[in-house]
Amino acid sequence: MSKIRIVFMGTPDFAVASLNILVNNGYNIVGVVTAADKFVGRHRSVLQYSPIKRYALSRGLSVYQPERLEDPIFLKNLKMLAADLQIVVAFRILPKSIWNMPRLGTFNLHASLLPNYRGAAPINWAIINGEIETGVTTFFITCSDVDTGKIIAQKSIFIERTDNAGTVHDKLMFLGAELVIETVKKILNGGTLITISQNEINFPNGQKLKLAPKIFRKTCQVNWNKTTEEIYNFVRGLSPLPGAWAKLTSTKGTSIYLKIFETEKAVCYDYSLPVGCIVSDMKNYINVRTKDSVIGLKNVQLAGKKPMLVSIFLKGNSHIL
Repeated sequence: MSKIRIVFMGTPDFAVASLNILVNNGYNIVGVVTAADKFVGRHRSVLQYSPIKRYALSRGLSVYQPERLEDPIFLKNLKMLAADLQIVVAFRILPKSIWNMPRLGTFNLHASLLPNYRGAAPINWAIINGEIETGVTTFFITCSDVDTGKIIAQKSIFIERTDNAGTVHDKLMFLGAELVIETVKKILNGGTLITISQNEINFPNGQKLKLAPKIFRKTCQVNWNKTTEEIYNFVRGLSPLPGAWAKLTSTKGTSIYLKIFETEKAVCYDYSLPVGCIVSDMKNYINVRTKDSVIGLKNVQLAGKKPMLVSIFLKGNSHIL
């Protein structure tokens, strides 16, 4: 195996599969850069490592955790690693002083088919928008603009109707690991590496670029004025994390708030009901009036409780409806 020196940068579980496949294929990982440790728990008394740090330590790899990427001491240590190539998977935006450091460059793995869904939440937005296909892309980082570099390679998958953000995340995690290995081999091949400028990609039928901005709590609120199909995709696009939430009007006229993790299409028998109104037998189902029909809630969570099937939820909470 080539003794090319590689620095890997990443933080969450999504990045672990890529680092693991590099290690298992004998690549020379001279350093791993990840997020700083953080205190978690009720009293913030438990020190938590990032998934990448836990994996790196288990494989005896050197770990670096800068608070600031442009910290002079970190930059000095990074330069001393003399990396030929840097690989970035689910990390922070890098300054030029870092991505421009290795002789073979720095490439990033992104969980979408670029140029569509640039941004922090590509998996979520692809599902929310009802896409039937997504994938992973590797590209060279050559500027500070997020996810805009020249594309090296891509792989795609079909999004099933039953998929949610969690299942697609896991599929792309392993697909991305395969693409990372293929990309490293392309870069080391010795021949002319063919890349594609994202500006050269034409969209059919006048389609516009779709973006994937960061998701906030307000983003996750269900809008019952949307169609049943739109709400179905919205909920699965945010499940299991961060989770869609909704304000519902109970049969008593009061408001309740629920997190919703799974829904299903249901039959509407009364189109005169106002949008957002609950229809329930108080035992087995909760349906909610949407713009065009009703949607059935399957898996929900009340504040302070665990997620549960609607039939179980109704056994202990039907009084609030």
